[in-house]
Amino acid sequence: MATGHRALANLTAVLLAPIFFVWLAAAQPQVCGDSGSYSANSTYQSNLGQLSVSLPKNASASPTLFATGSVGSVPDIVYALALCRGDTNASACAACVTTAFQDAQQLCAFSKDASVFYDLCLLHFSNQNFLPDTDGRGNQFIFQTDARNVSAPAVVFDNAVGVLLNATADYASSNSSKRFATGEEMFDRGGIPAIYALVQCTPDLAPAACRSCLGDIIQMMPRYLSGGQSGRAFWIRCNYRYELYPFFSGSPLLRLPVPAFAGMPPSPVDISPPSPVDISPPSNKRGQKERSAAKISASVASTIVFVLILSASAFICFKKRKPLKKQPGLAFHNAARGKCMIFDLPTLQEATENFSEENKLGEGGFGTVYKGTLPDEQEVAVKRLSQTSREGLNQLHNEVQVLAQLQHIKLVRLLGYCSHQNEVMLVYEFVKNGCLHNFLFDERKGRKLNWNLRYNIIVGIAKGILYLHEDSSIRIIHRDLKSNNILLDENMNPKIADFGLARLLGGGHTQTKTANVAGTYGYMAPEYAIFGNVSPKIDIFSFGVLILKIVTRRKNNSSDDYNNTVNLLSDVYNCWTKDMTLQIVDKSLNVYSKSEVLRCIHIGLLCIQEDPDDRPNIFSVVLMLTRDRVKLQPPRQPAFFFARDSSSVFEHARHGNYIYDKSDVIVEDNFSVNEVTNTDPYPR
Repeated sequence: MATGHRALANLTAVLLAPIFFVWLAAAQPQVCGDSGSYSANSTYQSNLGQLSVSLPKNASASPTLFATGSVGSVPDIVYALALCRGDTNASACAACVTTAFQDAQQLCAFSKDASVFYDLCLLHFSNQNFLPDTDGRGNQFIFQTDARNVSAPAVVFDNAVGVLLNATADYASSNSSKRFATGEEMFDRGGIPAIYALVQCTPDLAPAACRSCLGDIIQMMPRYLSGGQSGRAFWIRCNYRYELYPFFSGSPLLRLPVPAFAGMPPSPVDISPPSPVDISPPSNKRGQKERSAAKISASVASTIVFVLILSASAFICFKKRKPLKKQPGLAFHNAARGKCMIFDLPTLQEATENFSEENKLGEGGFGTVYKGTLPDEQEVAVKRLSQTSREGLNQLHNEVQVLAQLQHIKLVRLLGYCSHQNEVMLVYEFVKNGCLHNFLFDERKGRKLNWNLRYNIIVGIAKGILYLHEDSSIRIIHRDLKSNNILLDENMNPKIADFGLARLLGGGHTQTKTANVAGTYGYMAPEYAIFGNVSPKIDIFSFGVLILKIVTRRKNNSSDDYNNTVNLLSDVYNCWTKDMTLQIVDKSLNVYSKSEVLRCIHIGLLCIQEDPDDRPNIFSVVLMLTRDRVKLQPPRQPAFFFARDSSSVFEHARHGNYIYDKSDVIVEDNFSVNEVTNTDPYPR
């Protein structure tokens, strides 16, 4: 009877709570409460300001990335709670909570009660003392979903998501002091190989309270999130998220096989959570021994099953392909880790009409890319390595390592590879409209780039970098972001390509140093070009150059009306300091939002500052691009700055090989995959 009363109380709490529903493509959700308002320069605002300084520090310094606090006395007391995602690092946590305070006060202007939910953190403050409420509930409930539906039957997909969320919730509530867990579930239906999930409660919840809170919002999933490719649910004290790609950092803490019902006809399945976790101690030693024996037996059985499955998979894969004569081919097979298809050479020869000139899409220093059509009519792009290029072989090996582990809508998808004798090729999805560079610097194509398209491309690239730097299972630094490596699909949405130079930062490191500088002149940050310092900030620098190119449609170096050499970064900064920024905007843009253009140029200048510490991280960049109320700091003088009275940019080029007169040249010195000479440990 007590359980029934508790379930009824929980359901009543859910029904009485305000429920907000938004698309994932929309802005991050926020809720403005109705508990009153405060006036400018009031005591309440002053108390809120004190919390906005102390709480980000306290949350980021906590091992659980969680903090609560209060400042003042009634009636001007402010209570606040901040929770960062369990897989983020301290600096990103502090930045997220700081931004959340700023946004909450702008989006819920003068409201005493506000909540903001971001990918990496959530914040709630109020004049009502909600902090003792650790039964898992709050007074706001938000759902977010993707407008795109899965191709699998919705009922089957929803049931699989329910199984994954409940299992991950069990793990988070009983096995983690952070009350945080990630999970992966094989699905193998409707073109969906797997589903990924993340759940979290505030760490001050008891295990049973955490599980109960998650159970309530998981139970409501089919009603609000049915069939969507992505879904999130937020309560103040607990939340979850699921995607079709691994959006969290590191390997999943929990892995599930294909659910039994995934291959069967759709039928309703109860996704209610199981009974609350029993956290009481064992009553006697005999029961404890029986449980230990059961665990050991289950562990041994699961290990045997895993070994058998692994052996069978290896045997099947080995039978499918012919023995290779070259050792590099074996390295590719190991690097793919079963996440890529293995194509044979005749299939790709037929798809590309034997690599005919008519199917050639482009050619670079390490090989040629061809368009192909597979037997199932799927269009692909095949990168064929030049047989004389050892550097190219290393790059392609690196690209397989990186892309085999990445899945994101803003990244070009690797479908598979072929390694046959001396032939090594990668097979990608075909991206219809080719590279951004052709649109920027081809007069005919350039007319298609109106401002809305350009702004969408800028934001899309930023979100792709955010996935690489913060949300992917491994931290990736691309190292060669440029207009040639941004591809545009049929809807002109950007996809980041060419990961041959990408560097993987493992073990929580955020910086490395290499003796082998590799990249493209014109986009390389000074600390990387000169000293070989590798960090996410070198991608930020390249992105800043990209922004300025997209807005101005100018190359790094060009000639003005007086045949003087003009450096793009210097010219934009000079115009910005003289309040003449709009003069630098592409003249073919007849209609555009002046505020958006000026903001993009401002953000671009922030990204190309000489000191990497002055450049924003990618999370802040995305916020600045999508939140026009976020205040921007004035930029410092950019790297590689030359005043207009300089004799020539080329005069400076003689003193270093990193100046921008070689924007189409790729530098490569004895490239080795992930050769690291020094690491600076930093918690992720």
